Amino acid sequence: MEKGNEKVMSLVQLPQKAIKDVQFKLKELENGYKSWLAKQPLPVEAAIVTATTAINGAAIGAFLGVMTQDLTSSLPTPPPQSSLNPDAVAPFQQVQAVAGGPLVQARNFAVITGVNAGISCVMKRLRGKEDLQSSVVAAFGSGAAFSLVSGMGGANPAANAFTSGLLFAIFQGCSFKIGEMWQSTQRPTADDVYYARTRGMLDKLGLQNYTKNFKRGLLTDSTLPLLTDSALRDVRIPPGPRLLILDHIQSFCL
Repeated sequence: MEKGNEKVMSLVQLPQKAIKDVQFKLKELENGYKSWLAKQPLPVEAAIVTATTAINGAAIGAFLGVMTQDLTSSLPTPPPQSSLNPDAVAPFQQVQAVAGGPLVQARNFAVITGVNAGISCVMKRLRGKEDLQSSVVAAFGSGAAFSLVSGMGGANPAANAFTSGLLFAIFQGCSFKIGEMWQSTQRPTADDVYYARTRGMLDKLGLQNYTKNFKRGLLTDSTLPLLTDSALRDVRIPPGPRLLILDHIQSFCL
């Protein structure tokens, strides 16, 4: 019976090992490609990054265009008498530029992603870092390029390209700052080293939500052997969790 179980386990582990081997090889190829690309002249690197990212963007755009084809087929078309009036045709062109079929969406996504990646690549190589400024410049360029290529500009393409670029830049800037703020909350702070054992204990007990209570009361790792019910009550930990914490401390002689 045990031998049978061992055979089953070995059969189950074989696909997992094969998957890990493939993932390792792919990671090696990716690292090798990035290393090779970084050694290329800036124009070559920017061109390759722009082209490959644009191809990926086009594929995503075409897929979305296929998925939303029924919706785009119901878009309004300009009346015949409006063909000579650019102001009347412009709104219809703008709607079709944003919500067209697979080819239109492939073009839009290719332009947005390709231009953004190309400018980001150039900015990173020139400035040696990826920051808010580089992100905003890349977004402005991709927004302006999208406006010009898609035909959203209407009768005044230059002004609309600037407006689109500005909107893309503002959105990207806000997204970048929100991402920075979120990442800062995930990084351990300087005083977290004083609560490492405390966090481990609370995680083990399923009481990780009370870590902030310990920090609020300055109950560091060194105070764990001295904890009392009144001390935990002072930092507003309910009776149930207090009992679990004290029992854990007594059991493991922390």
